[in-house]
Amino acid sequence: MNTRERFEEVRKERRNRFSLRTRLTIFVTTEMLICILIAFTIDQLLNNVFVLQWHIPLVLDLILVCLLIGVLVTSRLSKYFFDPIKKLRGAMDKVGAGDFSVRLEEKSTSREIMEIYTGFNLMANELGSIEILQTDFVSNVSHEFKTPISAIEGYSTLLQDSDNLSEEQREYVEKILLNTGRLSSLVGSILLLSKLENQQIPSNQVEYCLDEQIRQSIVALEPAWAQKDIEFDVELDRVSYLGNEPMMRHVWDNLISNAVKFSPNGGTVKIRLAKKLKKLLFTVEDQGPGLTEEAHKHIFDKFYQADTSHKQEGNGLGLALAKRILTIENGQITAENRPEGGCRFTVTLRVK
Repeated sequence: MNTRERFEEVRKERRNRFSLRTRLTIFVTTEMLICILIAFTIDQLLNNVFVLQWHIPLVLDLILVCLLIGVLVTSRLSKYFFDPIKKLRGAMDKVGAGDFSVRLEEKSTSREIMEIYTGFNLMANELGSIEILQTDFVSNVSHEFKTPISAIEGYSTLLQDSDNLSEEQREYVEKILLNTGRLSSLVGSILLLSKLENQQIPSNQVEYCLDEQIRQSIVALEPAWAQKDIEFDVELDRVSYLGNEPMMRHVWDNLISNAVKFSPNGGTVKIRLAKKLKKLLFTVEDQGPGLTEEAHKHIFDKFYQADTSHKQEGNGLGLALAKRILTIENGQITAENRPEGGCRFTVTLRVK
């Protein structure tokens, strides 16, 4: 039986169960009757069994007993009524974070809770189906784009080497090559992200020198930072790390290239790698404009680009890829503005 059929079955069974309102009314009424009976019994015991020189009014007995029992019983009742709501809140937070596999146990003595849980499961199931459909569609379309893009890029390269082109024609060919390169990079990023989103467990784990990998990333990006006359302030502890070496290279390339991209000409990029207890801390700081409040909320979202002036230099998938890779590696990444200006990205990795 699928979730939708289960939802319909629950709706048909609702007449066979008491509603939360009815249950609450019964509980409160029963509690009041018990309090009155106990208070009356205590009053009789105090006045008949224990001979007192002074008489405690029944009203006072009733108030004291009601307060005592009310606190004890209400604390238990609140757990019964509000625990399902807290459970639903936790499941909704997981769905909000993108986990559509979460499901709630639909068995309950309350028809409202059954309906809410079944409706939630139906919603999560439908959202998960849409997410899978969307991911498969994007992945399949991106894969089909690879062949024609490669063909256009190949023919454009041949044209570029021709001696029969005018300056204007060469300019057109260069623009074709530039844009096909961007498309090829976008398709590759989409396919990689699609693959990583379906991966939960780290793979191809090898032990390698993490600080040397970061140095290689800096050297590989020399054309970008040399053009802007960027200086580097680098302090890297010697660290051996067990992880997926090619995937981690994506993380460093993206973070360092972003720092270079947003730093002004002649600026300085500060990079640190340190081992603290059982954690590795990597930070990269730039001297750019920093993050707006809106950008800080969406900086790791797919296709989000905070600075539209740099749209031609990226596709908005780099940070989303970095975050997903680090999630698989049981790491974390955060972004914050520096007090003196610019932005700081911090990567935290566990020593395995």
